[in-house]
Amino acid sequence: MSSTKYTEYDAYAADEAAEGRVFDVNGQDWDRVVAGAEDGSDERLVVNMGPQHPSTHGVLRLVLTLDGETVNDCRVGIGYLHTGIEKNMEFRTWTQGVTFCTRMDYLAPLFNETAYCLGVEKLLGITDRVPERAQIIRVMMMELNRISSHLVAIATFGLELGATTVMLNGFIEREYTLDLFEEISGLRMNMAYVRPGGVAQDLPSGALGKVREYLDRMPKRIKALRKLMDENPVFLARTRDIAYLDLTGCMALGITGPVLRATGLPWDLRKSQPYCGYETYDFDVPTQESADVYGRYLVRMAEMEESLKIVEQCVERLRTVQGPVMIEDKKIGWPAKLAIGADGMGNSPRHIAHIMGTSMEALIHHFKLVTEGFRVPAGQAYAAIESPRGELGVHVVSDGGTRPYRVHFRDPSFTNLQATPAMAEGGMIADVIAAVASIDPVMGGVDR
Repeated sequence: MSSTKYTEYDAYAADEAAEGRVFDVNGQDWDRVVAGAEDGSDERLVVNMGPQHPSTHGVLRLVLTLDGETVNDCRVGIGYLHTGIEKNMEFRTWTQGVTFCTRMDYLAPLFNETAYCLGVEKLLGITDRVPERAQIIRVMMMELNRISSHLVAIATFGLELGATTVMLNGFIEREYTLDLFEEISGLRMNMAYVRPGGVAQDLPSGALGKVREYLDRMPKRIKALRKLMDENPVFLARTRDIAYLDLTGCMALGITGPVLRATGLPWDLRKSQPYCGYETYDFDVPTQESADVYGRYLVRMAEMEESLKIVEQCVERLRTVQGPVMIEDKKIGWPAKLAIGADGMGNSPRHIAHIMGTSMEALIHHFKLVTEGFRVPAGQAYAAIESPRGELGVHVVSDGGTRPYRVHFRDPSFTNLQATPAMAEGGMIADVIAAVASIDPVMGGVDR
């Protein structure tokens, strides 16, 4: 093979370019890449996989240099789904920021919201004042969200390897999970349900019964998915000893989540750095030793089963733990006593009667809270949680105003994508599909 290198072009490092030619793989550069390949003396094929390829989990671009069917070089191009979420949050109140960040990793919206709100609550100094019932609801909703996210990962993984039955079954079960989200929050995705100080509203009547029905159904459905894949000889041939990445590689690249736990390290922030009361729940951290695609699949399947255990504990606690779901401090807490009226979701009739009929001060305060927002003391904080893809962290900075000065997220998909070349180079081109699927990246979280 020629020594020509395909790396992301950095104008500031042009004088320090590695050996060979440097190409820009950030877009609108395909002609240059092809021309560079044609100049080489050896025969090879440069394949542009994505950013519209159905197996790249959105708009991920991979530039692959092939020797026959062997991948000699793999370069990752991102940025095709950039939405400016972090920058937009600087122009909204602290509460309004939830409606932006929930759309980053759109398969795990409740994790985005919770991480952000934990950071804001640290700045406000109210972490210990968030009502217990709100924390239990947060945990229950996040674990349901973990199940729905993993179901998409398994379903699309099956489809990419040719198992359409797995895809159909996975998405059917996800629908039941999204039905619960709609029942509890009013929306199936991007709910903006978790707010600084608690959650937007308490569980509606009958919600716990429906969660109980879900808990009765899901263990059998997960077992059915396992029957389709666990010992399927075609699936095993496509996943065992494929896209190997050991613990040393994961640590060097900052990889977290199921990819890391498939190397045997039980690193899970719910256990190592508990939040939202996770230290009071009984659950295990599944691991595997194979450090391959199959191990990552097994970890995700086991995690869904552990999430069901946590949800069951939440249901039992919610039956006995009563009280508010939003901090009592009226200077911070968004009105959370909501009820279903003729026009759908809205403020409780009692709250409306209070601010509109009996208290001018309450009406003024409500108006200022909604339009201007609350002030957050100047400072900075970092909060991290265990999302379905690994450590999701948020760094929030306040200048003392009603809007964030800066919000930056450490999205696990962004970090984990670094592992793609390490997993793909030296393997077959068909294994690139399995490698990317085992990382389970969501490009909305990568590009933000």
